[in-house]
Amino acid sequence: MLRALRRAWRIAGFTLVALVVAAPVMQAWYYAHILWWAHNAPSSTAFMERRLEQMRESNPRARLRHQWVPYARISDELKRAVVAAEDAKFLDHEGFDWEAIQKAMEKNERRGRVVAGASTISQQLAKNLFLSGQRSWLRKAQEAIITAMLEHAMEKRRILELYLNFAEWGDGVFGAEAAARYHFGVPAARLDAAQAVWLAAILPSPRRYVGGARTEYLESRIDTIRRRMADAQIP
Repeated sequence: MLRALRRAWRIAGFTLVALVVAAPVMQAWYYAHILWWAHNAPSSTAFMERRLEQMRESNPRARLRHQWVPYARISDELKRAVVAAEDAKFLDHEGFDWEAIQKAMEKNERRGRVVAGASTISQQLAKNLFLSGQRSWLRKAQEAIITAMLEHAMEKRRILELYLNFAEWGDGVFGAEAAARYHFGVPAARLDAAQAVWLAAILPSPRRYVGGARTEYLESRIDTIRRRMADAQIP
């Protein structure tokens, strides 16, 4: 019994040491990628790879729709619509909108369940680039660390450029260029205000809508985004 207890303590000790050593190495791995991506386009993201795996479970030949385009070749209307929809204080915060977080927590507490979130564009990018869809405090903590790294290593313009190029906008459709061509048959640079607002509105549930489809909920969200666009500031 004593021998087994000693062995258990030894294993626990080794595990703790391994975690202490591995944690800084993992963070350094994340930061190295972020530094590289500050000037070079990623070929894919963790979220895209996970989605492709899911698609290939039913169709082994499935492929994603994605084409990188530089910031200048994305409609300013889409940039403003996305900021208005997802992160109105994007240019003002350093990765976290604490006021929005407080409001979301209060709303969730009143409802007794999670009905509202307050993830900024930087937080969403951190999750899309590196993390799984698993919900846990550990994953949220890692998301926060990566978000801080993104804000430290990149300008807001680059963060928004990456976000717009890797956001999901349909079943296997990723990035503004693929979304514009898939839904409207135009390049991202030629998206008009109505098309941009529709794309921004579907971001929470992009696989539900095809070719400009509308629902009562979506119409309400479109109206809200349209009203906010005039005040949306973009880098």
